[in-house]
Amino acid sequence: MTYLDEMADRLHIISTEKGFWPNEVDDIFITKQLMMIVSEAVEVMEAIRKDKGKDEIASEMADIVIRTLDLYAGLRDNLYTDISLDAALEKKVSFNKTRPERHGVRF
Repeated sequence: MTYLDEMADRLHIISTEKGFWPNEVDDIFITKQLMMIVSEAVEVMEAIRKDKGKDEIASEMADIVIRTLDLYAGLRDNLYTDISLDAALEKKVSFNKTRPERHGVRF
């Protein structure tokens, strides 16, 4: 376990303490959490579209990272995965380096 895993655990503890995680986690709850990450991405787009400034863009990007890491720790806690996020990221980055430009698609 290294940086991302530790940060995920830290954020998940805070999120749980603040009541954002129920005692019983199911697929519907996980789906809602994923959609909350999407909604944060929309907020970044709106900050850019409405010229809300660099601070707002950075803040919304931080929300994406917070929600993503919190969700990952929650997935680990609820046995959806037991893989280190740091290890998974390193593996994915290494794989992506071997892929063709734009991964072989137009966009």
